[in-house]
Amino acid sequence: MTNDTAVFDALRFEAESGDRVATGLIGTREAIVRDGLIIDPLSLGYCPHEWIDGSGYVDPELARKFCYLLAF
Repeated sequence: MTNDTAVFDALRFEAESGDRVATGLIGTREAIVRDGLIIDPLSLGYCPHEWIDGSGYVDPELARKFCYLLAF
């Protein structure tokens, strides 16, 4: 298993404050853009593709199932 998938923190825009707010999601560039969220460019990380669910986000259950100590 290798860290072969680039993932980012997903942010959302808070209209009232004008701030970008963390969503708690980590996903692929494609998933974040598809869902209308903002990519945090400073959060680039890599993880095994086995951790990515069907929607393009890191699934904690898959990460536990396919444990890899050196990821992120």
